[in-house]
Amino acid sequence: MTSSGTVTVFAPAKINLTLHVGRPMADGRHPLDSLVAFADVGDTLVVTPTRGGELTLEIDGPFAAALAPEPDNLVLRAARLMQARKDAHAGAHIRLTKALPIASGIGGGSADAAATLRALNGAWDGPRLDDDDLREIAGALGADVPACIASRPVRMLGDGRTLAPFACPQLPAVLINPGAPAPTGAVYRAFDALDLGDAFGSSPEGGWPTPAAAITALGTARNDLEPAAVTVTPSITDVLTALAADPDIALARLSGSGATCFGLAHDAAAAARASERLATAHMGWWVRRTMLGGVDGRETTA
Repeated sequence: MTSSGTVTVFAPAKINLTLHVGRPMADGRHPLDSLVAFADVGDTLVVTPTRGGELTLEIDGPFAAALAPEPDNLVLRAARLMQARKDAHAGAHIRLTKALPIASGIGGGSADAAATLRALNGAWDGPRLDDDDLREIAGALGADVPACIASRPVRMLGDGRTLAPFACPQLPAVLINPGAPAPTGAVYRAFDALDLGDAFGSSPEGGWPTPAAAITALGTARNDLEPAAVTVTPSITDVLTALAADPDIALARLSGSGATCFGLAHDAAAAARASERLATAHMGWWVRRTMLGGVDGRETTA
């Protein structure tokens, strides 16, 4: 198989607007019901095809030091699955610019894996796989990866492979991470130890025409992992308290297994004011103003 040119793909942060979690199923996975949107901040992958079939990973960016390019890195696992699926004899050098915090509940690893699948789909010559094929491969990499393929608002159900689009306006928001990881495995173990699975609920149905309507609807939902995540990473409470106290934040919630939290505002100006205040008051926190909704994969070929 020959190869095309270098491909650059944006990997947007995934935000769980809601996250309802049940008891573990027979296969050990937890059933989910989650409304997911994507931010306009994220990581970037640059894939350069090579000959000989070797797959190599280079990591740079502000959070590179916390993520070693070991063989079981999710990006390399995704690359190996794509190589096997496309029967590709070409290899690739992958450069990951890590701009999102590690173990932060915003799907950084999942988004990177999905971006790897999209990038190699374009970098290697031969028939391109469609999104259904990519989601099938993504399902073997984790519950969040299928939703990250298209980076559009979806409702995730079951083990994450059942996806239903929903109408989501662009939501002005502030993302905050306290600078402490919340490893997913540890949070789920704490969730099971606290015996919280019986509270499994449903996300709001339908979509919303405006941010105000979204904020009202989302106020009836929750993130079931929050109590468990707080036991693993207590500083999450500080972030949620700071967001809830800001006059321009209308709703504050943990995303995923944490430790990143988000605050929704009614408009972009309010989000900008809140972001500036919170970043100034908490210099050690990672604070980003963003818009949540759907984000283009931004695939470009050199």
